[in-house]
Formats: sequence, structure tokens, C-alpha cells
Amino acid sequence: MVDVVTDTRLRIIEAARTRLLADGYAGLSTRKVAEEAGVPLSQLHYHFGSKGGLIVALFVEENTRLLERQTNMYAQDKPLWQRYEQACDFLEDDLESGYVRVLQELVAAGWSNAEIGAAVLELLGAWIALLTEVAREAERRHGPLGPFTAEELATLIASAFFGSEALLLLGFDRDALPIRSALRRIGVLIREREEAAGAVGAPIVAG
Repeated sequence: MVDVVTDTRLRIIEAARTRLLADGYAGLSTRKVAEEAGVPLSQLHYHFGSKGGLIVALFVEENTRLLERQTNMYAQDKPLWQRYEQACDFLEDDLESGYVRVLQELVAAGWSNAEIGAAVLELLGAWIALLTEVAREAERRHGPLGPFTAEELATLIASAFFGSEALLLLGFDRDALPIRSALRRIGVLIREREEAAGAVGAPIVAG
């Protein structure tokens, strides 16, 4: 019985993801989601309570999986610049999978829906916490991060990626803005500073 309940719940979440990517949050219909999942509408309300509850569950599902992926990647014993480059590669995967679209749709929905907004704040906070710990690791290994605290540097990196994702979804690309190359140039800077710090004990970010 538990397996049937779990399967139904996952089918509804996947259907919500499909409809959200196709229709956007504003056009998302719980009836269409139920039809996509092949279940009665009552099952959707039983498992999630409301459209907002369903969307939060979808984001938790997506976010948990990708945060675990990112945590495992940053835990690898590799130079930070190599791990940063992997994060840039992950961005391409997340754009293709639709995760970035789901995230940005939920952020927009959170501006007017307190339930969704609170969930997005909490879940994005986990990404900031991860990046902050990565910055602290760099600080422990190589000394001061130039004029930045670990929290400030993590905020800048997270904001750069989040803003870049929004612009890419709007259609800005290489011909208009060099978004992808700009993000990857940060990795070049990290590599230069990391190698310099390893050689002479210099700070990883220039002051």
C-alpha cells in the first residue's frame, strides 16, 4: 500500500513538472496535472492540499536531488577552480532539464504567494549555506578572500548564477550578452588566484 501511495505521489509531481514547463505557473491547472498523471483530481488534493502545496513539493523534490549532487561535487578533493567549472557544466544540465525554469517560476510565484515564497527562501538558503562553506574552505586553505567575507563571496556567486539563469530564460544569449563565458571567467580567476596562493601564500581573491 505504501508503494502505491508513493508511486501516485511521484506521478503527480512529475506531471506537475511537465505542466509547469509547458504552461508556466500562471497557467498551471490542477485539473490538467491530474489528467497528465492519470489520477482523479481528488488524489492531487489528498496528497498536496492545494496548487501551492503541489508546487512546493515539486520544488523540494527537484531541489533536494540537485543540492545533493552539488554537495557531493564540492566535497571532491579537487582544486576549487575545477569544482567551479563543474558547477558551470551543471548549469547547462539544469537549463536543459527544466529545473532552472521551475526555480524561476517559483520565485516569481513566491512574490505574491507567501507559502511558496517561504519555501523558496528556505530551499535557496541551503544553496547559499553550501557556497558559504565552500568559500570558508578556500579561506582556511589559502587565507583571506581579498576584501570579501565568505558569506559575501557566496552571495555574489549565488547571485551571479541566479541572475544569469533568469537572463538566459528570457532569451539573452551569446549574441546579446556573454553570460556563459562571463561565468566561466570567474573560474579562470579562481584558478589563477588558487595557484598563486599555493605557490606563494597569496590570498585567493586579490584585495
